[in-house]
Order: sequence, then structure tokens, then C-alpha cells
Amino acid sequence: MSLRKSVFLGVITISAAAAVIAFGSPVTARAAAVNLSAAFAQTSVWTTGYGGGYTLTNRGDAAATGWTVEFDLPAGSAVSSSWSAVRTQAGPHYRFTNAGFNGTIAPGATATFGFNVAGTGRPVACTVNGVPCDGGGQATTTPTTTASPPSTTTTPPPTGDVVDVSTAAQLQAALAGATPGQAIRLAAGTYRGSFVTTKAGTAARPIRLSGPADAVLINDGPAGEAPSCPGPTAGWDSGYGLWLSGAPYWTLSGFTVQESKKGIVADDSPHTTIDGVTVHHIDEEAVHFRRSSADSVLKNSTISYTGLVQPGYGEGVYLGSANSNWGCHGNSGGVDRGDRIQVLDNHIGPFVAAEPIDVKEGTFDGLIRGNTFDGRGISGQNSADSWIDVKGIGYTIEGNTGTFAPPGTFANGYENHNPSTSPSFDNGCGNVWRANRSDLGGVGEYAIKISSVSKCAARPNVVYASNTVTNARSGLTNVPVTP
Repeated sequence: MSLRKSVFLGVITISAAAAVIAFGSPVTARAAAVNLSAAFAQTSVWTTGYGGGYTLTNRGDAAATGWTVEFDLPAGSAVSSSWSAVRTQAGPHYRFTNAGFNGTIAPGATATFGFNVAGTGRPVACTVNGVPCDGGGQATTTPTTTASPPSTTTTPPPTGDVVDVSTAAQLQAALAGATPGQAIRLAAGTYRGSFVTTKAGTAARPIRLSGPADAVLINDGPAGEAPSCPGPTAGWDSGYGLWLSGAPYWTLSGFTVQESKKGIVADDSPHTTIDGVTVHHIDEEAVHFRRSSADSVLKNSTISYTGLVQPGYGEGVYLGSANSNWGCHGNSGGVDRGDRIQVLDNHIGPFVAAEPIDVKEGTFDGLIRGNTFDGRGISGQNSADSWIDVKGIGYTIEGNTGTFAPPGTFANGYENHNPSTSPSFDNGCGNVWRANRSDLGGVGEYAIKISSVSKCAARPNVVYASNTVTNARSGLTNVPVTP
């Protein structure tokens, strides 16, 4: 051993001994640890209840990889709805665990979830991961109360061809008083509330609602007693981020919808155009053309993180309604005829928990073209295991690009199915796939899986050779290819 190394080791030995003498035991490094706190705040207040939520903050120096917040509500108060967490209940005791997207909290970072309460009682005995919510000692649950949002009845309906809005109350008034040809322009900012319109534009004078991407619509609902079939009802908040009901000829562009039960819903609102919007972090589906909202267009938009509460019902785009819901939504001879809808040049995914596009039975002649599908996070729940499930008739699916990579459940790129309905249609038949590019990530079986040939003998599905596939377990399709 060299003299230099001997001297060095001697210094280490002496230093270690000195540490033992000084402190009584060898010094050990402290392990990094998670330290979560959870602060409650009200976000809105009304006569019979309030909206609120918790902000979790990681005050430690290691990332939290999951969280659970528990609290009690006093008698006479109950959580009526919640978002961005999974809720369970035992009597007055509530337990909220993280959703898939907000379980990891880095040091110094935060995560949030929210809920509505019927009643005025506030949370008590709060714990986060089993310790008091304030990080030690008795839980702190005294809320930070914000003022009630202005009533829409106190804001007069706006007039003029151009209406500029910058508050939730102004937006609500503009939607309630919209007239054909009017342009409603959103300023940047966050708009919290129930945003619904029943006003119709015309083909010559559509109504326009536009804003920048940082104009963000959030609905903290639902709240109140829901009707048996969804429709604008006094005292009930649907929880939809933006709702067009009986409001054809609207153009929506530029803004963002997030943190709502559903994103954008068009009911009985044909000729709706949605262009360049962003919809993300939605409890259920992002965009739904429902109740025969035919001849509508969704284009140039971005959708991600849907199905946060009900993964099997977290579609990116939903065309029409399942026949089991025609009793509510079948307003065209008992059928939801969302015909001739176009879905063009959108980016859908990742973490769209159900299908990026679900084409329901009884709808005809749509066009799905130029979209990009990122299949990460498809849940597999409620048969959600493909980019598109086509149960409609006469659709053209062309020029789309789809990829899949874990996590998620993935069976095939594109599928069709043939549900029976009354009245009877050739559901899942007469559809055409052309020039689609598919990367199945070594997981999916076929790029295009046709479920039944015999059921579509009169109107066969056609798969052209211009479609391509890579990383498929079986190949391009299970049916003969048309040159």
C-alpha cells in the first residue's frame, strides 16, 4: 500500500471515530420522504350547498405516488358529485383516492380534486394518507370562502354584433341572450360555472363563440336534482363544460374546456362547428354530438385525459347514442340520427380511456379523416380497446394515423360491430377504410377488424390496400383487401 493511501485511510478512520465520540453513534444519511398536506377551500356557494375541493401539496423531498384523503361531513350534508378523484362513502365518512392522472405529486408540487355538497356542513377530521391534513396535529378544515358567483339575472343580456366577455356571469348572459350573427369573444382567463345556450343561429348568420386557448371553461357541477332525461332544467347543473341544447348553427373555436363532467355536448343542435378547441381532464366523454346533431364538424382540435371517473365512458368523440338511450335521445323517429358528421384533422389521446371515436348505431354517412390517435391509456373497460368502434352505416374512415404503446388495453386499431335495433338498420355496414396508417405496438391483432361479414352482405365493409400496418400480431385485416 502506498504511503499516500495509508495516510488517506487513516484520516477516514480518525474522522469516523471522531463522529462516534461527538454524537454517540455513526452518522447516517436521512432518507428522502413524502410529506403531504391537504387544504380545503370553497369555490362557490349557493342557498342549499356549495362547491369545494382540496389542494394537496407535497412538502417533502420525495415524490408521492398515490394519495387518499378522508373526512367526515356533519348530519344533513352529503357529497352529491365529485371530480378528479375516486370517491367511496360509508355513512358520513368520505374517502377520495387519486385519479389516474394526478396520483404522482413531485416535491413542491400540488394536485387537486373537487366536489359539490348538498347542505352547508364542512369537512371535519380530515386525513391524507392517514395523517392529519395539515401535516400534524388536529386537522385544519376551516374553509377559505369565496364570494358567491354573480347571478345571471343581474347581468343584462348583451347586445351588438360583437360581445366581449371576461367573467363567468358575462358569458352566461351572452349565451342566454345570443342572437343570429352574433360573435361572442372570450378574454383569457378561467370561467367557472354552468354554460348552456338554447339560442339558435341560422345558416346565413351562425353564432360564434371564440377565445384563445387560455380562455378556460370549467364546470364544477353537477348539482341539483337531475331530470329523467337531460335537458336544461331550473335548479339543475348538468356538469357539462359547454352545452348547446336546441341551438343549431353555432361555431366554437379556440378556447379550452376542462375539469367538467362532460366536455362539449351538442343536443338537437345540427350544423355545429367546433374548430381548434382543446378538451382535457374530463370525467366522461370530451365531445358528444347527441340528439340528431347532424351535419356537424369537429376539426383541428386536441382531446386528452378523458374518463377520469368512469373509464369505460370516457370517449374522445361520441357520435349519436347507443340504442339503449334512444328513449331519451331518439328525437328523429325514435332514433338519434347524428348523420353526416365530420371529424377532421384532430389529435385525440393520450389517456382517452374509452375509444377516441365511438360511432353509434343508427347514424349514417359520416367522414373521419386526417386524425391522429395516440392510444396510450385506452382502458379496456366497457369494450373500449380500439381507436374507433364503428356501429354506424356508410362512414368513410381515411387518412388517419394511429399508434399504440403501453399503458393500456388494445385489441385492434379499428373495429366494427353490428348491434340490432328497432327500427332496424344495417348497423356497422357499408363503411370504407382507405389510406390509414396503423402502428399497433406489437399488441393489437389487426389494424382493421371486421366483426361480421354475413351481417353486411347487402352493404359490405370495404378495406382498401392503401391502408398500412406495422407491429401487428396478425396483420392488416381479417377480410379480403380491395385493390
